[in-house]
Amino acid sequence: MKLPMRPDGIATRIVAAALVVVAVVLIVLAFGVMQVGAQSFADLMAAAGQSAEHVGEMFTKSVAGVFVVAAVVATIAALIVGSILARRIARPIERLADAAQRTAEGDLRATAPVEGPAEVRALANAFNVMVDRLAEQDAVRREFVVNASHELRTPLTNLQGYLEALRDGVLPPDPATFDSLREEVDRLTRLASSLDALAGADDERPMPEDLDLGALVRSSLELATPSFARRSIAIESAVASGIVVHARSDELAQVVSNLLQNAIRYTPSGGTARVTVGRDDGDAMVRVSNTGGDIPPEDLPRVWERFFRVERSRDRASGGAGIGLAIVKRLIEQAGGRVGATSEAGVTTFWFSLPV
Repeated sequence: MKLPMRPDGIATRIVAAALVVVAVVLIVLAFGVMQVGAQSFADLMAAAGQSAEHVGEMFTKSVAGVFVVAAVVATIAALIVGSILARRIARPIERLADAAQRTAEGDLRATAPVEGPAEVRALANAFNVMVDRLAEQDAVRREFVVNASHELRTPLTNLQGYLEALRDGVLPPDPATFDSLREEVDRLTRLASSLDALAGADDERPMPEDLDLGALVRSSLELATPSFARRSIAIESAVASGIVVHARSDELAQVVSNLLQNAIRYTPSGGTARVTVGRDDGDAMVRVSNTGGDIPPEDLPRVWERFFRVERSRDRASGGAGIGLAIVKRLIEQAGGRVGATSEAGVTTFWFSLPV
């Protein structure tokens, strides 16, 4: 489909610029030919014995006539070449603008054709990459809404069931019932705290302090041991003493807890989890490993992304909202450390390091 040349468009301006250049050239040539050339022609013809009237007639019929024809041909050529060049440049830009407009209206499948000059092709490529990123983020957002809804619905449904049972007298108001209610409330509180941490809420954050990393990991492991036992998961540990790091205790405890919960969630019944604390190249290193299915190599770098879950082995039935590892990465990097993961031969390991 041919795009019309708009009066204020780039194609019209390119053609106009070409015509201006031709006009300037013609003016210069006209001055040279009609003034300087005419005088030289008259002098030569006068030396040959021709009259001034005859000389003027000869000049008009020969040189001036040819100049007029050349000027007309040059103008037409400038129009044709300028139009072709202008359309070649304007067409991909207008298509890119059309794709941008459709993207602004919510069509995240609108891509721009990669055509035209090198600069325009580079612009179209950058635009298409941007649209792909927007589509990925939109998919992540939709997945998060589904996951968050699921994570919220489960404890809310349980709370509703307990409260209705208490109201109807089906359950007695004893400590065990209230412990179950508190468990569901704590679950909701942890989800809200995780979202706050992921959003980077800095309200009332304590100052970093020197911490015994081994003691903190052992304390977190003791709290998680009953959960491992309920799922028949054997837990092994090798925690070195005397490793001191400078970090916020609550945030570091949350990091360790998230990694342990991740191991509990994805280790099959009868499997094994292992926690180690030591030194590596002068830094403090914590590793949490678990047996189970491998994470595909192409998905391994993305496990730290917000709301990303490996769908083939970590579906909604076994997984959370997909924010635990993202929180680990955020908190550890804020503390000046690094995170990483490996998965092979049926063993998946998540690790983080902190300067000592």
